[in-house]
Amino acid sequence: MAEPVEYGVYQGALRAPFMRLGFLFSMVSRLLTASERRAISGLAGLYASRMLGLFMVLPVLALHAGDLAGATPFLVGVALGIYGLSQAVLQIPFGQLSDRIGRKPVIAVGLLLFFLGSAVAAQADSILEIIIGRGLQGCGAVAAAIMALLADQTREQVRTAAMATIGLSIGVAFAVAMVLGPLLAAHYGLSGVFWFTAGLALLGILVLWKLVPQAPRRLRHRDVGLDRGQLKSMLKRGDLVRLDISIFSLHLLLMMIFVAVPVRLAALGVPADQHGWVYLGIMGLAFVAMVPLVIVAEKRQRMKSMMVLAVAGLTLSLAGMGLMNTGWWSLAALLMVFFTAFNLLEATLPSMISKLAPAGTKGTAMGVYSTSQFLGAFLGGVLGGALSQQWGQDAVFFGATLVGVLWLGVMYGMPAPRHLSSEVVALDERTHEDALETLMQRFAEVAGVEDVLVVPEERLAYLKVDRKQLDSEALARVAGAQDR
Repeated sequence: MAEPVEYGVYQGALRAPFMRLGFLFSMVSRLLTASERRAISGLAGLYASRMLGLFMVLPVLALHAGDLAGATPFLVGVALGIYGLSQAVLQIPFGQLSDRIGRKPVIAVGLLLFFLGSAVAAQADSILEIIIGRGLQGCGAVAAAIMALLADQTREQVRTAAMATIGLSIGVAFAVAMVLGPLLAAHYGLSGVFWFTAGLALLGILVLWKLVPQAPRRLRHRDVGLDRGQLKSMLKRGDLVRLDISIFSLHLLLMMIFVAVPVRLAALGVPADQHGWVYLGIMGLAFVAMVPLVIVAEKRQRMKSMMVLAVAGLTLSLAGMGLMNTGWWSLAALLMVFFTAFNLLEATLPSMISKLAPAGTKGTAMGVYSTSQFLGAFLGGVLGGALSQQWGQDAVFFGATLVGVLWLGVMYGMPAPRHLSSEVVALDERTHEDALETLMQRFAEVAGVEDVLVVPEERLAYLKVDRKQLDSEALARVAGAQDR
């Protein structure tokens, strides 16, 4: 049976500032089995390599589109964002298919589709072929299946740390892609970037079958998978819908600026092969600037204030990019503000989802959230391309500014969230179903437990707790009473 007190320690540590992450993972690694270490390292590498392949195109496509037949700013925007549409449509079906036929076969099929899309784009002579290739890349929508396999391979006590490892790998992939994409494009052209991503897909298949352990019996995980029965209730929650709008808007704005920023850098005299170092330097400084903001948001429980500040910073930086079309240093400063706010929101929005989602609904809430993110990426590319083609690059920034203003209005009216944490307690197999309702009542009576959901078929209890008020000893006694 899970130890709720020990699990709570690690849940709480995961919500500490990023500067403690190294200590956290060294501490959690001592609890991992050899199989869990292989699964986490293999799946984190697999997820990161896939995202690396998707991200590498962002800083280079607008610069190299002139070599493609039929290229227009609008179609370049479509090519940037089309993968998001494929991901949004297929993410949930792929996850559900993995419940039926197995995680590894679904992931392997997704990686093959990603390889096929990369190969099509690598041989493309026209922008339409690039769009087809990027769309096929997005059809490899295996994020849900990877997270479900990770949940299959890990125990409740270490699952949150495993999920956090995946999140960190995505951040690293984005930073590497910003450098590697321009370098590869400068030496081997746009086709070289896509052939590299094709190679990453084949490497991912090798990692999947050789490094990731064989999956145990497939289970449903309410902290990972989407439950259609819960979907309607999630869409009625105004606070969760605001967060879905937030991740939608964030990735919409990200795609919009990559329609215009690479061209703006080139116009300011920055060589194409140096763009990656520019992005890396800016994002490195932005990460440093973000850390104290995360500390204030999490440790001092100023989550809403920091999020509103970040949206305001994004909006002002975008307005500045549209108005201050004069020099390199002004653009660099504005991009640093943008990426500081972007990183802060990218880090805090999932934490907000976890805090606000009712007990046992985190997987469904995250499914809606992820779909919103991919739709934002698609529409951001389309909108950015359309504005650039119709009215020029400055219109992209002004359009993005308008989106930021509307988003700021949505967030300003959001109530400050309660700082609740999620807890999962394994139920003893010998506990009779007739006793589960009594057990749920006993969990609910523990000081600091705000919400409880007992799922008999999963033999798990999902709890939302206020750690400042939680009586950990009483919770441990209730969980331990199952054995008697």
